[in-house]
Amino acid sequence: MDFRNLDRCVHYRMLKNASIPKLQDVLTPESVKNSNIPIAAGLTFNYAARGVNNDIIDLLGKLAEEQELLPKYRALVSGEVMNTGEQRKVLHHLLRGQLAGDVIEKGKNLRNFYLEQQERIADFANQVHQGNILGSTGKPFETIVQIGIGGSDLGPRALYIGLANLLRPKIRAEFISNVDPDDPNSVLQRLDPEKTLFILVSKSGTTQETLTNENYALRWLETAGKRRNVNIRPAQHMVVVTGTPGPLADNPAYLDSFYIDDYIGGRYSVTSAVGGVVLSLAFGPGVFAELLDGAAETDRGALENQEIRGNAPLMDAMIGIWERNICNHPATAVLPYSQALLRFPAHLQQLDMESNGKQVNRSGQSINYMTGPIIFGEPGTNGQHSFYQMLHQGTTPVPLQFIGFSLPQMAGNVEFQGSNSQKKLNANLCAQVAAFALGKEDSNPNKNFPGDRPSSLIYGKQLTPRILGALLAHFENKVMFQGFAWNINSFDQEGVQLGKLLTNNILKGQAGPLLDEYMKLLGS
Repeated sequence: MDFRNLDRCVHYRMLKNASIPKLQDVLTPESVKNSNIPIAAGLTFNYAARGVNNDIIDLLGKLAEEQELLPKYRALVSGEVMNTGEQRKVLHHLLRGQLAGDVIEKGKNLRNFYLEQQERIADFANQVHQGNILGSTGKPFETIVQIGIGGSDLGPRALYIGLANLLRPKIRAEFISNVDPDDPNSVLQRLDPEKTLFILVSKSGTTQETLTNENYALRWLETAGKRRNVNIRPAQHMVVVTGTPGPLADNPAYLDSFYIDDYIGGRYSVTSAVGGVVLSLAFGPGVFAELLDGAAETDRGALENQEIRGNAPLMDAMIGIWERNICNHPATAVLPYSQALLRFPAHLQQLDMESNGKQVNRSGQSINYMTGPIIFGEPGTNGQHSFYQMLHQGTTPVPLQFIGFSLPQMAGNVEFQGSNSQKKLNANLCAQVAAFALGKEDSNPNKNFPGDRPSSLIYGKQLTPRILGALLAHFENKVMFQGFAWNINSFDQEGVQLGKLLTNNILKGQAGPLLDEYMKLLGS
């Protein structure tokens, strides 16, 4: 395989010379019908309003071949070292299925290791649900609290919220992530300590914010026991998800321990024990298994469909290259018309920006083209009454990724003024696609809409565990393909380290006069 910079590619130079079509010219009823690509589990990607014609798609497909995106994906799932910054394999796909041969590390079959952890998680969750594992005062657990930050919080929280309406949780979940003391205090004050189980998540076992919040939880349990005059033993109220070997591994201070390895990056870890423990406890192991199946189906399709018009993550990724590097759009908005996906844009923000916010290639050399865009978003229709003004009439066009479903997750779809709530929701979604693409001329400049704002639509019947898994894997694979196209390493995150280093210097009193002055401003 040849790892070359994007600007060395023949088809990239051809794209740079291509004419950018107007959406008004390419978006028709026929193009809407003919621009669908199945993703998995009944989920479909429609790119009719993305502002590309057949000639551009042909060039994007040839660019994907020139950059060997599918062979690089196959190399990744086969266990080759694709995280060049840390000299590690990248194996989050192996959590949900085996797409190539066995991946062996030091005589250990890593697929078997991941399956073993899934089985242990399922057994633990079942034991809790059956009342065989109780709190230290003999009471069943009613709440689980995940303590983690970054990929240990954003993905699991987004998926829990995504399923909580559809599936009544067996055990309610809460999340603590921020080192701001108001975060743990606001969560803990509404819980019963005798009926609360904590999940501490830190792959390194050294994450400052997470360990600080663990200490909050332990003190809360101890204080509550004294106040109630009962013997609350914290070790029976906390499990850990961590790397092995590591400082938190095999620690008797925890009720149980579940493991990941260095080949599962934090933002790609939601289908590991990082998400598996909380989701299995909340909804049952079968629900987590369904989510994994949906992700695995997407992964297989992304690997096996060689033609860009049949490969949804590849098409999404390459049109994103067109929008970023040819049209020079600086951002992408993720707009789910589903309240259940309230926190999904926040997860995608980390997934995309931490993966592809890079300015050097896989060899550490500077590049002179743009890489990952800014990602932001909120559910519709709320966003329409917030930032859509800028999206419609602002001076910076922003490509849009809509997500919608035929059915709500819950009963109670109220009829009002001749239509029900779900129909109103989807009418808003469809109207926005057309308004962004086509605009509206008006003699009053304040009411003139320029249009030509590209968008895609991912749609399905209803947001279920399988569809949520498929949706998650679609974006993971999109980000991966774009990183390969840009010839950057999407699997490390050195950009988060400098701030951590300076924070530690401040706390040790070694910050220097500049940061000392800022700390004085905050009274610290």
